Amino acid sequence: MMKKILILANNSGGLYRFRKELMQKMIEEGYQVYVSTPFDDKIKELKEVGVSLIETPINRRGMNPIKDFGLLITYFKMIKKVKPDLIVTYTIKPNLYGGTVAKLLRKQYVINITGLGTAFQNDGFLKKMIITWYKFVCKKVKVVFFENIENKEIFISNKILNEDRCVCLNGAGVNLEDFPFKQYPENEDVLHFLFIGRIMKEKGIEELFYATNRLANEGYKVVLDILGGYEDNYKEKIDEYVSKGIINYYGYQSDVRPFIEKAHCFVLPSYHEGMANTLLENASMGRPLITSNIHGCLEAVEYSVTGFLCKKNNSDDLYRVMKKFINLSYDERKTMGVSGRKRMEEIFDKKKVVEDTIKHIL
Repeated sequence: MMKKILILANNSGGLYRFRKELMQKMIEEGYQVYVSTPFDDKIKELKEVGVSLIETPINRRGMNPIKDFGLLITYFKMIKKVKPDLIVTYTIKPNLYGGTVAKLLRKQYVINITGLGTAFQNDGFLKKMIITWYKFVCKKVKVVFFENIENKEIFISNKILNEDRCVCLNGAGVNLEDFPFKQYPENEDVLHFLFIGRIMKEKGIEELFYATNRLANEGYKVVLDILGGYEDNYKEKIDEYVSKGIINYYGYQSDVRPFIEKAHCFVLPSYHEGMANTLLENASMGRPLITSNIHGCLEAVEYSVTGFLCKKNNSDDLYRVMKKFINLSYDERKTMGVSGRKRMEEIFDKKKVVEDTIKHIL
């Protein structure tokens, strides 16, 4: 009988975008793969991968065990019905609720930490509750995958689990064929900085607005291209900067590659990340990077070779680094992009990450 793997995720988009090669490899290895996820934007594409889909509504916001008790019951019934040989979970709610059920039913399971989010940034009841819960879940876990060494060290220092069951991957990796190298833009009448992500404080958007506006006011010919949805409190600011010609706002885009190709530099001054896939994708296409000097971002950059690092939550330092990039020659910027692509090939190739993952779970 064919062995079964059940994957628990909180959205289909991220799972398809970053894990489709892993799922394809599981199927190639002879496993029947089931995916539990809300039926949102990438369900059709997931079906084409060859997995069996199970619709599972999940409220991605907040951590209230009383409100989310239904998810625990859903996972319990699902696991009893599917009878998987291995359960693989992504993101906090599938990790905790799915991990709890897997442990109670004595199933083999693997947890993926794709970032620790705001819950681990502030001391308080929520952080204590999550640490205690992870300790319970990780007692019987086969392995826990991390995307950066800082997240791994937080788990070890909080005595959530021992190092022998921790594996640090190079993020989800990047598909070098899906994000092919593109020649650096020759047109430099205006330098295009690019931001891809949700427009919110924790992504460093306020520092980025400040730095871009200051550079434009000083006479530098720059524009910030933004891709992604925004939180309501930023609408007025976006409209203001669009009217001034300082930013171009394109909203959410299902295919970011045409925008990467036209960009001179990708900027992500984030406060915390698991491993920022947007950095890997931009570097894979040969674009220099400017990002925060934090784990989850700095791994993507070889300083002054493939890009620059700035201090987290520091508008003046981001301005300084962006200005430093502007003052490079065309050839220096172009060479940075070429070096970034080489770094992706050597360290972050999706094929290598998938092979490393499979080695630890199958």
